[in-house]
Amino acid sequence: MNGLLATTALLLGCSLSLPAPASLERERLFEAAASVLKIEVVRQQGGYSIGSGVVVADGVVVTNCHVTQSAVSINVLRGDQRWRVEAQARDAAHDLCLLRVPRLGAPRVTLGRSAELKNGQAVAAVGFTGGQGLQSSTGKVIELHRLDGGYVIQSDNWFSSGASGGALFDEQLRLVGVLTFRLRGGLLHYFASPVEWLAPLLADSQAFLPVTPAGPGDSYYWQRQPPTQAAFLQAAALQRDLKWAELETLARRWSESDADDPAPWNALARALDGLGRLVDAAEALEQSLKLAPTAGPTWLYLGQLALRQGERTKAQAIRQRLEALDPALAAGLVLPAAGP
Repeated sequence: MNGLLATTALLLGCSLSLPAPASLERERLFEAAASVLKIEVVRQQGGYSIGSGVVVADGVVVTNCHVTQSAVSINVLRGDQRWRVEAQARDAAHDLCLLRVPRLGAPRVTLGRSAELKNGQAVAAVGFTGGQGLQSSTGKVIELHRLDGGYVIQSDNWFSSGASGGALFDEQLRLVGVLTFRLRGGLLHYFASPVEWLAPLLADSQAFLPVTPAGPGDSYYWQRQPPTQAAFLQAAALQRDLKWAELETLARRWSESDADDPAPWNALARALDGLGRLVDAAEALEQSLKLAPTAGPTWLYLGQLALRQGERTKAQAIRQRLEALDPALAAGLVLPAAGP
């Protein structure tokens, strides 16, 4: 969207290319998709831009503020139906805006919680790719990043421009996130803002104001640069760019400032692995597992490190642990045949 594409993050959309897990079958997604609408913005500088939105309360649609930032008027569309947005409530820091739409004829979603998700859990993204028809992408949670009372959800659901503001559903088809951004150059760097951030806006009816272009002071959390940028975004960028020494420094500082979060220990393990320090990387993962003992992907990574160090017995024990936690992940830890 305009100059935003030149920032660290690239705005998102979604694709239909991935097979659906049994728990997220296409028929059920079709039902949930009735709550995902197209957002049409008439821009201050002329022309139109397109995004996505989700009905989160009666007559109320959430989208990203970057979708509506230049709006002089906004319409919400479903098929050949069109509704004019009456007012907007903004949480610019979290890039979430609520649109009040009188007489909206679309069902509301059920709200879930990002805090209840697990790494590896199936999720589905729904939005308007490239401003065209509604598309869906099924995938899984890659990482959960704690921030401001919720968890920014990193998943492998592919999306591109036009689906900003769309829905990320869990296996019960509850809205857990709002599709927001991706980091350039990363196959798995797709992020949704947590639904928990909506609570203050939904509770404040006085926050709605007439639709006008945003002022120049808006700064979305994913746009910020170090040192005010969220630690998980700094870590993702350093990992993407293979800057292992810098990632180690960041991860150690992060672990000190957020002692009960396993994420910095995972980032530290990636850094130490990249530096060839496999023993230290394994120790970092063990620290992470003390904080999140049921984190299957962390166990899998620890098992892979054990195999790379020739520790078959340790890897076998980890595989047994994984089989109890997540058989699908356990299958990814392939043990070599025992010697004679």
